Amino acid sequence: MSRSEPRGNELISRYKANYNIGATAQVTEEMILRHWNLEKQLRDELLSSTPDNRWDIFEDAYTRLYQELDWLNKLTDENEDSHSAQFSLWHSVIGEPPQRIYEIGSGKGELITYLAEHGFNCKATEITKERGEKWISTSGNLTWGSSDGIHLADFEPAAHYDIVLSNQVIEHMYPADVLTHFEHVFTLLKSGGRYILSTPHIADGPADVTRVFGHPEAMGMHLKEYTYGELKSLLGQAGFKSTAVLRLPKAIRRTLNLKPISSAFYLNYLILLEKLLLSISNHPLRVRTSKAAKGLLFTGHMLMTAQKP
Repeated sequence: MSRSEPRGNELISRYKANYNIGATAQVTEEMILRHWNLEKQLRDELLSSTPDNRWDIFEDAYTRLYQELDWLNKLTDENEDSHSAQFSLWHSVIGEPPQRIYEIGSGKGELITYLAEHGFNCKATEITKERGEKWISTSGNLTWGSSDGIHLADFEPAAHYDIVLSNQVIEHMYPADVLTHFEHVFTLLKSGGRYILSTPHIADGPADVTRVFGHPEAMGMHLKEYTYGELKSLLGQAGFKSTAVLRLPKAIRRTLNLKPISSAFYLNYLILLEKLLLSISNHPLRVRTSKAAKGLLFTGHMLMTAQKP
């Protein structure tokens, strides 16, 4: 590890912040270095995969990640206070039940469970049982399935869902597969159905374990982080009409009781703004500027909707 990388308490503090781990949780420098080295190794394996073996390679990699680093399931997302606000945001964008929802990469299932409890007919999926099925209890309106996350129409009927969701998922996919993924989402949706996705913006990244060590480009299992412009283009190629979701500052939302707004105009505004941010070659300055750009309604976590005609 180079001298410029953090060590000791600074490293632990950064790691906990990046993974939403509570301040009192027991995390050591050794655990973090183990995580760092494993993700770099697995990244190489994922990028070396071929279309024929990709599902097996990805399933094995993520199973190994969560088996060997069991604290990623046990300790992350300990801050339950923020969950209700996050999930209610998704609820606002989705609308009200009854709607049939399919989630890709459900993780520990908090979001899809919340939606099922609020009356939606939901299906949760993951590529590995270490990050999915063992954490999710099926119920009358929540079922479980597995898939490669890409060829979704091989697992589900066409034109079956009102909503497809992915939250912090596409950045983990093999980059050449993302268009295929969007095309299969398009197939799963009914006419007028929507794909709602959230993913880190590259101007604020990297957002994987690399962020903890301060490197300018992702070296872990975020195989590619995107821009609004890139996603608008790929979604358009798949047949979608895309928008960005405007989330006004919390104080304004609470005072005026305003819901999020999905807007094509806002998406085009963000595409212009991100070009300015990405023109900053100095990585620390770019990250600081992207955070300051919150005042201009820019966010480092993209939330987009894509509607099937």
